[in-house]
Amino acid sequence: MHMKTVLILLVLALATIFALVCVLLTRGRAPSTCQHQPLEQEDTDDGQSLVFADLTPEEMAQVVRYLQGNLGVQLVDASRAKPSDSCIASVDVQVPAKAEVLRFLDGGGARPAREALAVLYFGNQPDPNVTEYVVGPLPTPTYHRDVTVQKYGRKVPYHSRPVTGKEYVDINTLIHRELRKAPRFLAACCESDGTDLAILTTAPRGFKSGDRMTWFVLFRSVAGTGYYLSPVGLEVLVEHGDLQVSHWQLLKVFYNGRYFASTRDLEDAFVADLLEVVRIKKPPAEAVWGSMKPRHPPGSPGPLQYEPQGPRYSIRNNRVTFQGWSVAFGMNPHSGPRLFDIRYRGERIVYELSLQEALALYGSNCPGGMSTRYLDGSFGIGRFAYELVRGLDCPYTATYVDRHYLVESDTPKTNQNSLCIFEHDAALPLRRHFSDSQSFYYGGLRRNTLVIRTISTLINYDYIWDFMFHGSGTVEVRVHATGYISSSFLHGQGTDYGSRVGPHTLGTSHLHHMHYKVDLDVDGQLNSLETQDMGYKLVKVPWSTQNTIEQLYLRRERLEWEEEAAFPLNTPMPRYLSFASPNPNKWGHPRSYRIQITSSAGEHLPPSSPMERSISWGRYQLAVTRRKEEEPTSTSIYNQNDPWTPTVAFSDFIDNETITNQDLVAWISVGFLHVPHAEDIPNTVTVGNGVGFFLRPYNYFDEDPSVDSPDGVYFSSEQDSGACGVNPLACLSLTASCAPRLPPFCYGGFLNL
Repeated sequence: MHMKTVLILLVLALATIFALVCVLLTRGRAPSTCQHQPLEQEDTDDGQSLVFADLTPEEMAQVVRYLQGNLGVQLVDASRAKPSDSCIASVDVQVPAKAEVLRFLDGGGARPAREALAVLYFGNQPDPNVTEYVVGPLPTPTYHRDVTVQKYGRKVPYHSRPVTGKEYVDINTLIHRELRKAPRFLAACCESDGTDLAILTTAPRGFKSGDRMTWFVLFRSVAGTGYYLSPVGLEVLVEHGDLQVSHWQLLKVFYNGRYFASTRDLEDAFVADLLEVVRIKKPPAEAVWGSMKPRHPPGSPGPLQYEPQGPRYSIRNNRVTFQGWSVAFGMNPHSGPRLFDIRYRGERIVYELSLQEALALYGSNCPGGMSTRYLDGSFGIGRFAYELVRGLDCPYTATYVDRHYLVESDTPKTNQNSLCIFEHDAALPLRRHFSDSQSFYYGGLRRNTLVIRTISTLINYDYIWDFMFHGSGTVEVRVHATGYISSSFLHGQGTDYGSRVGPHTLGTSHLHHMHYKVDLDVDGQLNSLETQDMGYKLVKVPWSTQNTIEQLYLRRERLEWEEEAAFPLNTPMPRYLSFASPNPNKWGHPRSYRIQITSSAGEHLPPSSPMERSISWGRYQLAVTRRKEEEPTSTSIYNQNDPWTPTVAFSDFIDNETITNQDLVAWISVGFLHVPHAEDIPNTVTVGNGVGFFLRPYNYFDEDPSVDSPDGVYFSSEQDSGACGVNPLACLSLTASCAPRLPPFCYGGFLNL
């Protein structure tokens, strides 16, 4: 036979063998490729979720133009406005009334008018004030109406307005001017002329309504490190309530445990050798204390999470869908993340789930630290949610979404990629069982979760806000705190108020409290609150009457009044607390959702405090009230600077109305006490610093809904668990070959600073 013919036959034989091997390897296995798999069509709202959508930059710009042309007053851009000017402070969406929205979503009614809420500071008036206008309809406004008195029952006084960036700039100018009056002291204490010192605000600003006096704490500023860890011992009290910046003044100076009337008096005491000075040397440029720069070169890369065939969730406009879940998402520039119309398997479970406030309350023996009670909504929880770092803040292949805001400017700004959405494999079974008796089998389901995340940087702290949606029909809400601790200069009995974490640094004890609004609609709007807990009763043993046994039993109760449903912080609460529908499931129990809180909150401010009413939501770990349009939020951005006469006092919501078969809202507080320690340097870690709550189905279904998940695994002792057609885990070796093409890393988070 010719050699060429032999070679041809040999090649054909090898090709045939290769084809047969491929067939055998893929037999019993569904076709698996690396191509993106089309999702089942879960989203059928046809843009209905846009009724909740944040404003677009174009809509914000239209509102600004309308206000500039229709109020009859001169409006100065807030980025350069003086207190004596009038300006637009912020513009956000005005979510329509719930009844209107539900008529549109569920009843085929007309789409509600799209409107904006504009906050204006009127400083250039005989009676300076803050006014809120509803402006509409968008995108082309033709009307505005003043809703201030309707919302707050009175005008909002001008002194309660949040401090603007321009106001801080003018305050810093004043402080640096005053520091120049103590040159020899600054050179001795800090090897500084004052220009390299960072200035940190505190809040609130005084002791009574009308005050606008703020303690500012001075720190050594070193590039690339958190200045919050390097106080120099100097703090100043500035009065900045007058409309004329030239009338502002420095009222008091604090240094190393002593108070002075002015920086000149401080300088005189130093020159006269009447002042104990702690000399702090300027750190070298390569200083590492407090720096987050890695101290070692990169090692081998860690695990990478990715979707072999593309995301299994779908995002359309402001709505994400995933394995039966449907959620409309958004961001309030002040109070932060907000979700609406949360549905599972087509049924609405939650109408609104939104962050309301984040409180950080400090202790110290320095004036700035001891008086600090930050209400972060006043600073801007949503506004300061910057771009997320791909691959660290969220998985590299997550979907990143831009958020837009208009605050202290006439021009909308964008925090690009500041919200991420991803499917998370918790590396933990959602449920599983290995049967070793009667019949032998294994059954289980991976705990895959849809996560919506954003991260807010509020001065020194970074808060990671997570909203998670599980295959069991559970909603999980969690917040982790990280970032830098705040600190005071260590002097005297400072460790009564915290821990020493550096040469002159007192890590000050503080508590974090976060407040959420949860408007549950469980199988309809009309719900009741039911509790269950356990007890023991001593009974005679039926089959041996001469003996007794402690019999566990359930105590069930339906709470009827708001006062009964307000559970004070850190007091016992029923272990099972549920929003119950009047309708039963298959087994005769009310279809319900259970609220389960995981928190270790510190003590609330004593009610005797003159500012306690402004944070009276913190009295309760849980309070359930009747839902009212006139009670949309538990606080306001004005409570920070006038906590003594708050525009919103949550305690007023609890007026002992009936809560049986009503539209109810759960107001949930979570938090923890943080006593700083050496391991908080350079940053507080997220491990152990997370709190939150669950909304869990409780007899809402007739069985665990995750039984319908396509991710389930089951095989018996009689099956070949290594066969792809029997066990999808056996297919992973091929799936793992679908390595994604990752987008290039880029970051623009510094653009809006």
